[in-house]
Amino acid sequence: MTVALMWEARAVEGRGEALLAWARGQELPVRPLRRETFRAPEDRVLVITWWDAAHDAELPELPEPDGDLASRAVHRWRFESLGTE
Repeated sequence: MTVALMWEARAVEGRGEALLAWARGQELPVRPLRRETFRAPEDRVLVITWWDAAHDAELPELPEPDGDLASRAVHRWRFESLGTE
């Protein structure tokens, strides 16, 4: 089964590039099948990692960013892949 972990944070105003650089620099102790980073308006950063694991498996996730980077707590979601169409 493939599980996707989504990590999304919103930067403090004007700190979007710093948050993006911070997220890209975070190493996970285990390499996922795939990792992709996105940005969106309002200085939001999204990181999705894909894993060959059960939906409830213990998997490494990106931590909360430093307090001066994020304007709120990180949002996290976990999805099970249903394949491509």
